Amino acid sequence: MSGFDWAALLRAAVERLGLRPAEFWALTPAELRLMLGGGGGSRAMGRARLEELIAAFPDAVQGDGDD
Repeated sequence: MSGFDWAALLRAAVERLGLRPAEFWALTPAELRLMLGGGGGSRAMGRARLEELIAAFPDAVQGDGDD
């Protein structure tokens, strides 16, 4: 079974990112990977995906008292 090299990850977080140990331990592995530059090569979001997100998570609900 292979696992994370926690000592190396903590060292990178402290030395390269300037994080305190408590800040390091509050991160998820995905957040740490992104901060260390391992974003995984994701592409920019397209208009269609943006529209899907807008529909799924609207900024305001109708009848919320703003009218």
